[in-house]
Amino acid sequence: MQANRSLRGRAASVQRSERSGKMERENHFFANNVGGARMRVIGFIGLGTMGSPMALNLLNKGYEVVLYNRTRSVAETLAAGRPSASVAASPKEVAREADVVVTMLGDDAAVESIYYGANGLFGGLRAGMTLVDCSTVSPELSRRLAADMEEHLTDFLDAPVTGSKPAAESGTLLFMVGGREEALDGVRDVLSAMGRAVVHMGPSGAGSQTKLAHNAIVGINGAAVAEGLALAAKAGVDPAKFLDVVGSGGAASRFLELKKDKLLAGDFSNQFSLKFMLKDLKLASAFADELQVPTPVLSAAKELFQIGESRGLGELDFSSIARVFEEWIRVSVRGASVPADAAPVERTARQEPAAAAGKSDDRRRAPRVALNIPLHISVYQWEQEGSFSGQQIEATLYDLSESGLQVRSSFPLAVDMFVVIHFPQEADLPPITGKIIRVVPDRGAFRYGCMLSGLPPFVRLQLEEYLQGKATS
Repeated sequence: MQANRSLRGRAASVQRSERSGKMERENHFFANNVGGARMRVIGFIGLGTMGSPMALNLLNKGYEVVLYNRTRSVAETLAAGRPSASVAASPKEVAREADVVVTMLGDDAAVESIYYGANGLFGGLRAGMTLVDCSTVSPELSRRLAADMEEHLTDFLDAPVTGSKPAAESGTLLFMVGGREEALDGVRDVLSAMGRAVVHMGPSGAGSQTKLAHNAIVGINGAAVAEGLALAAKAGVDPAKFLDVVGSGGAASRFLELKKDKLLAGDFSNQFSLKFMLKDLKLASAFADELQVPTPVLSAAKELFQIGESRGLGELDFSSIARVFEEWIRVSVRGASVPADAAPVERTARQEPAAAAGKSDDRRRAPRVALNIPLHISVYQWEQEGSFSGQQIEATLYDLSESGLQVRSSFPLAVDMFVVIHFPQEADLPPITGKIIRVVPDRGAFRYGCMLSGLPPFVRLQLEEYLQGKATS
C-alpha cells in the first residue's frame, strides 16, 4: 500500500508539473497577445534563398523581426532602412529577444549547430516561447528537438514548406506542420503572413515526414520530365511543342508548370538548388529504409541527381538535371540557343524528322575515342532447354561511341548475342552486359559493336570517367 501511495504521489506530481508548464506557456501568450498589449517579436534565422523573402514578408506585414544569419552582412542588408528589423549577434540573442523563432536552414547539421551549438538557441530559451523549424530535415531530428524543447517549457513545431523561391517571395508557401495543435494555433498568424495554407499533419516529426515523401515525388517528377524531354529531343521532336503537349495531358505537373520556360531557355538560375534536392532525396531514402518500404523509383532519381552534382550542377536550379541528359544524348533539349558552356551537343533537336530517321548513320559518324584497353568477355550460348554453355575470350576495347562500345577480337560472334564485358581490375567496374548489334571483319579478326543494356546511371558515370582518363593518358 505504501508503494502504491508513492506511485500515485509521483504520478500526481508529474501531472501538476505538466499543468504548470502548460499554464505558464498559456499565461505568457495571453500577456503578450491579448488586449493589444504589443505585437509579438519574431526571430528569424537563416536568410538564404528561401529565408530572406520569408523574413521580408513578416516585416511587410508589420511584425518586429530580429534577424540572424551566419554571414552577418546578409542580415544587415535586409534590415537596412527597416525600423522594425534588427540584427542579432547570435542565435542565443535571438531567443532572448523574440517570442517566436523561425528557422530556415540547409540541413540537419546546420539545424543542430543553430539550436545546440555554442551561443545557440537553447542558451536563450524562455518558458512559453514557440520555435518553428521550416528546414527540410530528418524526422528523427525534429522529434528530438521537440522533446528537448519540452524540458524547457517551450513548444517546437516542425513546419517545412512546399513552394520554391517564387512562392516564398509572393507569400504563397504551404506549411506542413508537426507538433501540438495548440502550439500551432498560437503561431498560425505568423505562418499565414508567409504562406497561403497551414496544414497540421500530426505529432512532432509528422511535418518532416510529409515533406520527405512530398519531395521524393517532386524529384522523381523532375527527373521524369527531363528524361521524357531527352527522348523526344533525340528523336527530333520540337522541345517547345513537346512540353506544350505534356502540360496539357496526363503527364502535366506543377514542376512542368514552374520549370517549362526555364528548361526551354536553358535558364537554371537557382530557385531550389540541385544539391538541396539531392539532400532531400537522400533523407527520403533513409526514411524509407527506416520504414522498410521499397523505393526503386526514388533510388533511381537519387542516383541521377548524384550524377548531376558530380557534374558541377549542385548550385544551379534542380531543373538543370536536364543537362545530364543533354550530355548523354549529345542533343540540346532546349528551345533556345545552347550556351557555349553547356553540355556537348551533336545536333539540335529542331532538325527535320528525316535527319532523326538517319540516327544510326549519325551515331556511326559521331566522334570516336580511340582506345586500346584489354578486356575479357564472357560468352554464353543456349544448348538446349535449361542448359547453357559459356566461355571467356580475350578482346580489346577498340573505341567508344555515344551509345555503346566497339570491341575487337579474333573469336567469331553473331549479331544479337549477349556478352558480359569484364574491364581491368584498375577500372573498379562491375561486369557490364552488352548486345552485339554489328560485326565488321578487320584483318583476320572482328570488330563488334556492343550496345550496353541495363546500365545504372552511377555505373555509366564511372565508366565514362574511366574511359576519359584512359583516352587522355
